[in-house]
Amino acid sequence: MAIEIPKELRQQAIASIERYFRQNTDEEIGNMAAGALLNFFLEELGPVVYNKAVADVQERLQMRVSELDIEIHEDEFPYWRRLERLRKAK
Repeated sequence: MAIEIPKELRQQAIASIERYFRQNTDEEIGNMAAGALLNFFLEELGPVVYNKAVADVQERLQMRVSELDIEIHEDEFPYWRRLERLRKAK
């Protein structure tokens, strides 16, 4: 599955790559070269980041699902216990 980003975010990413090169290297990178580098990163490294994010979300969801019985548990057949408590309180 190819990782694609919206056009506006792609333009921002390219501008960020160009700025990084200006500020951290002795070379400048043009718009087309920055776009090609972004394509490379998305194709080569994007799946690593994507898969890690999916794994993190799965782990988080599994933790939440395992807590559901604690959060929303209702005691079964509560009528007689409640009645007993009321009688003792009198």
